[in-house]
Amino acid sequence: MGKTFRQSMAWLHAWSGLVVGWILFAVFVTGTASYYRAEISQWMRPELRYGRSFGPDEMAATAERGVAYLREHAGGARTWFITLPRPEMPLLELFWRTGPGRPPGHVLLDPDSGAPAEVRETRGGDFLYRFHFELSLPPLWGRWIVGLCAMIMLVALVSGIVTHRRLFVDFFTFRRRADQRGWLDAHNVTGVLALPFHVMITYTGLVTLASLYMPWGVKTAYRGDAQRYYVESGQITVPRPPAGTAGTLAPVGPMVVQALSRIPQPLERLTIVNPRDAHSVVVAVFEEPHGLSHQHPQVAFHGSSGEIAEIRAGDLRPATRTFTTMVGLHEAHFAGSALRVLFFLSGLLGCAMVATGLVLWSVARLPKGRAPSRMPLSHRLVHTLNVGTVAGLPFAVACYFLANRLLPVAMPGRAEAEIQAFFGGWVVVALLGLGLAPRRAWIVALATVAIAYLLVPLVGGLREGGTVSVAFDVIVLGIGAGFGFAAYALASRPSKQKTSRQICIPDSTVAPNLEIS
Repeated sequence: MGKTFRQSMAWLHAWSGLVVGWILFAVFVTGTASYYRAEISQWMRPELRYGRSFGPDEMAATAERGVAYLREHAGGARTWFITLPRPEMPLLELFWRTGPGRPPGHVLLDPDSGAPAEVRETRGGDFLYRFHFELSLPPLWGRWIVGLCAMIMLVALVSGIVTHRRLFVDFFTFRRRADQRGWLDAHNVTGVLALPFHVMITYTGLVTLASLYMPWGVKTAYRGDAQRYYVESGQITVPRPPAGTAGTLAPVGPMVVQALSRIPQPLERLTIVNPRDAHSVVVAVFEEPHGLSHQHPQVAFHGSSGEIAEIRAGDLRPATRTFTTMVGLHEAHFAGSALRVLFFLSGLLGCAMVATGLVLWSVARLPKGRAPSRMPLSHRLVHTLNVGTVAGLPFAVACYFLANRLLPVAMPGRAEAEIQAFFGGWVVVALLGLGLAPRRAWIVALATVAIAYLLVPLVGGLREGGTVSVAFDVIVLGIGAGFGFAAYALASRPSKQKTSRQICIPDSTVAPNLEIS
């Protein structure tokens, strides 16, 4: 560490950013894509007709079809979840839980007939969304890892602000050079340009899972009864314990009509608890109102009689409203088209900030005049992880899209095969960083990513009248063009060293101890 406070902060910023930088880049990339999760899912299910609106009577009839299917195929389940069709997902989605240790059930139905939907099996944008905070790991492990990285990200942001005393000057300073100073300028510009977004998205990301990271307050105050906390804070309706005697579930169609007449919001799903018990409960959960607060109005019914038991419509306590506002800021469900574009672009700047920081760390510690074969193991490891992350993750996403179009539609286990293509592509690019000379590894990796993204619209094709598909293809082509330009610029720039092979990023000849200013 340095002798002065600012030097100490520079040391802390560099090492804290490196330790979690590779995971943070994955979190930023998939989180940025999640702003268009619904649109990605639409592109990955081209068979469906999107934009259809469902009236109250159609919603009621669809809900009855869902209950009929669940009675036949999941009669012993403790909880049924019926996600009703909506313009961005015109299918009836059923999910059920049978008990601890037993696998849940899931099926997509045609809303008009109640038969299994003839649609390709895919997790669509939901995979990228969940990867953003679970890393495709068991949920508890994934969320803890992402939370730890987010905490270190806050440390890196604060130490970076202290280190860069000339924030305003850095905002207007960018030198197009392939040396350490050029990478430092790129890191400064991308970091400062969206600095409020970076701080907000990191902090609110931690707040969304605060009860997981710090559960002791709720456990102490409510003596382990977390459900009572959620009831008193206004987040859920009052649960009803089972009676232990058999009961008959009343028709859910009239309940849907009643709920829609009480809450002027789109109905998102029905949750049916203990459907065969005399004390069954049906809860109609609505989409959040247009605003910052991420709250879901709810109407609870006595399942056996169909009578309204409780209505929750915005009656949140101040602390809970603050929490839901933080969640709303993070997920940006309130954002219109223009604001969502701004969130997306800020997310891309976050990706660039992390990527340039990783490259800058490697460039700043470049051993001069040393052949790649003699590169220290630590530098080789950082270089391989940089290539495998900065180029590998975007390539993995492109492979995920390509697999969606190239795999047979009726292939068993198709959704898992798409995810395997995602991780397989990631590993392939990571191996480039391990097996090729560093300069060549970057060129080949960036060119590979560019080719993959340029192929996506070709294999995907354009749907007739598919505005979302056209916009998706344009964005993908733009990403491919950006990676292609980066590969071309790197390949066409002559090396300043005697050997054509570089230790990391080419032309990195500035002294590694250049002070950050």
